[in-house]
Amino acid sequence: MEYAPCISQIASLLADPKRSAMIWALMDGTARPANELALLAGLSTSSAGAHLARLATGGLLKQEERGRKRFFRLAGPEVGAAVEALASASLASCDHVSKNTLPVVPPTPPLPLRRARVCYDHLGGELAAELYARLLGAGWIEQQEQRIEVTSKGVAHFAECGIYVPALAHRKRQTVCACPDWSERRPHLGGALGAGLLQLFIQLGWLRTTDESTALQVSTNGQRQINKIASAA
Repeated sequence: MEYAPCISQIASLLADPKRSAMIWALMDGTARPANELALLAGLSTSSAGAHLARLATGGLLKQEERGRKRFFRLAGPEVGAAVEALASASLASCDHVSKNTLPVVPPTPPLPLRRARVCYDHLGGELAAELYARLLGAGWIEQQEQRIEVTSKGVAHFAECGIYVPALAHRKRQTVCACPDWSERRPHLGGALGAGLLQLFIQLGWLRTTDESTALQVSTNGQRQINKIASAA
């Protein structure tokens, strides 16, 4: 156990609701001033400063000096990915909550994360959930019991987009699956096909990754083109 990662230290930093609220406010990759984070968390400026200092010392936040103000941002995209994974796990745990227990309501994510983000290695968020619904409705994919399969119609249409589904089947992972989206409470496309679509969208310039967050920037043309996929219009 000597070389085990110090998970408990990170967990203790995130266990405080006020600290986790400030971390959540930074999930879109932006830098925010300490006084704004204090307001969002319902803390005095001095109390927020103490919490932010602990988060920075623990390696979760980076501090920037801008004149007389202190700004904070996530220390890196891996921090956002870890917090998102925890949010996803908390959503899964809600399925096991007793009917006599009040349901846990997940926090509302920042707008850029809600719209489009990297979920593991594929597209997540509202844009992805909408695409999944269209693929299912248009018959490109179909649900077989607990599995998702690409139909012959889907294979042909994905090939027109530049994604060759038979080639994906030879990889050591699922070709396609339904990935639960914690922010949308509905699925999006995962597996090798989901990863391939994300890379295609990035290569075409429809989506752009950011260094500080899992949020994706969606171009106007990208929004239009992705909305056309499996659309009846």
